[in-house]
Amino acid sequence: MKDFHTIIEPITTEKSTMLSDKGKYVFRVRTDATKVDVKQAIKSLYGVDTDKVTMTYIQPKHRLARGRHPYQKRKRGKKATVSIKDGKTIDITKFKDFKKSKK
Repeated sequence: MKDFHTIIEPITTEKSTMLSDKGKYVFRVRTDATKVDVKQAIKSLYGVDTDKVTMTYIQPKHRLARGRHPYQKRKRGKKATVSIKDGKTIDITKFKDFKKSKK
């Protein structure tokens, strides 16, 4: 699996921003990606070594609309929390520039 296909986008919420101060970064990844794939993708895209990768599944969120017809508010997915070695930091905005240049 190619590295820029493994990681879909960085997640920039209030909680993930607070984690980045501790050296942990959160990314939305493909559902078939493994921890090894994410580790290699971070190494090639950002040039830093990872200490630990944890993966969690994002459950879809449903809501009932008028007439009891459910619609999906949030899609199913997978996210990876990556810990960086030796207190180094990465620039999340670099990923967006890399993605635009590959189109």
